[in-house]
Amino acid sequence: MKKIFYILFHLPILFSCQTEKISKLTSNVGNIEFDEKLDDKNFNLCNFSTLQYFNLEKGFQYEGEKLAIVENFEQLNLETDAKSNGYITIRFIVNCEGKTNRFRVQQFNADYKEFSFDKNFVNEILEFTKNLNGWQNLEKRDYYQYLTFKIENGKVTEILP
Repeated sequence: MKKIFYILFHLPILFSCQTEKISKLTSNVGNIEFDEKLDDKNFNLCNFSTLQYFNLEKGFQYEGEKLAIVENFEQLNLETDAKSNGYITIRFIVNCEGKTNRFRVQQFNADYKEFSFDKNFVNEILEFTKNLNGWQNLEKRDYYQYLTFKIENGKVTEILP
């Protein structure tokens, strides 16, 4: 009887500790905090919270949709080392005015392990993304957006999402 009482008494303590630990870990997942070395100090967020683009009622919001982005990118005709395969993801925020900032780059090989592509190649993709000026904000909410560039044999073969 004492063992059952002991277990029942300590069980809630164990679960409460786990819940607290998990909420601390996930409370900032996906946030892009301001970095004075990278970000424009004049870029303003309009809302208290920033949504993920897929939480918006209208979904992907770019003038001409993704097709316009792909067509503009194809004009660059970018290439890197033919042996390079993987992904370059650029995350950023679109504010309620449709302006973008807080760009962050992640690079992975085809096995989704951290990887570094040619710096000039990455910078050209980043500049392309920064210069996209057709972002819309029909809901007037700040939101996170990303573009992932799939690299196969040194060429961008797909832009996601």
